[in-house]
Amino acid sequence: MKLGVLKEQEFKRVAIVPETIPKFQALGLELVIESDAGLQAMHNNDAYTQQGATIASRKEVLEQSDILLSIAPPSDEELKSVKKEVILLSQFEPYNDKEVTAKLQKMGLRAFSFDMIPRTTLAQAMDVLSSMASIAGYKAVLEAAHHLPRYFPMLITAAGSVRPATVLVLGAGVAGLQSIATAKRLGAMVEAFDTRAAAKEEVKSLGGKFIEVEGAKDDTSAGGYAVEQDEDFLRRQREEVQKRAMKADVIITTAQVRGRKAPVLVPKTTVDQMKPGSVIVDLAASTGGNCELSENNKVIKHNEVTIIGNSFLADGMPQDASLLYSNNVINFMKTWVKEGALDLDMENEIIASALFTAEKEEESS
Repeated sequence: MKLGVLKEQEFKRVAIVPETIPKFQALGLELVIESDAGLQAMHNNDAYTQQGATIASRKEVLEQSDILLSIAPPSDEELKSVKKEVILLSQFEPYNDKEVTAKLQKMGLRAFSFDMIPRTTLAQAMDVLSSMASIAGYKAVLEAAHHLPRYFPMLITAAGSVRPATVLVLGAGVAGLQSIATAKRLGAMVEAFDTRAAAKEEVKSLGGKFIEVEGAKDDTSAGGYAVEQDEDFLRRQREEVQKRAMKADVIITTAQVRGRKAPVLVPKTTVDQMKPGSVIVDLAASTGGNCELSENNKVIKHNEVTIIGNSFLADGMPQDASLLYSNNVINFMKTWVKEGALDLDMENEIIASALFTAEKEEESS
């Protein structure tokens, strides 16, 4: 079977890096890589061919692949040129795109979506979302430090003392915890808030101060996402956030509710009261933003407060992000590729969850 890897049109990352190719070959797969697919992740075509992969045009990869891999899905037009029995591997986000499942089923295509892999301990090594979130949390702090007009750590110098920056992290999932750890390493004072009670000990273990607002719905089955809260809780949360935000030098927001618009945690009224020079990094910008003023994929200023809206900060570190992504892919494929053949065990929770086009196949069988 041929595993084809497409060059990303919008990202610098690549889904497979050369050093992991032997692992895919061990599954009995032949690899066909689109020309220059890894160039922006620091991997040229020679690096792939030296590991036994074949370099081809985009058209050839689309037409030849039995399994077609990409980070962002191919276009509808491109999908018309693939084999009918092809298996697509990408991030389709069927919980956001309500049409994609029926569309692919109508085209007779089978598709795995990496964002549908259950976020469980068993699937941890395959969890693309967590891998990318960890990088995004780290990068968010570096972006904040770049834009902040002052130091992160406390410094005592002959010219005087500099107090440490205060960082407020909203959402203590994978990205939030990495933000906390990175900000602490840079010497900042860190506070964090999350609706999930389990996050308290994790925040404290990293040296952060946990902010508690009583009465949150805590759904441990939400797969690492926040859950929607009632209006009374959101009001009290906004009041508490506003108090902390007025003193914060940096706010990093990471809260997303799966399949819904991100909750607004930092309204315009809060931004209006922040100190000049403060920075907000909104990792939920692509789903509406935790900051009311965020604009996706833009850096803006409001009353001398810098607001960075970017949900894809992992793409700013394409070399390591691609390596982790590639490892996630191979760990996932090991569950359903055996000796060069498909082994789609629908009793396996990981396979059943990720193969989101399976319903029509089951009905027609």
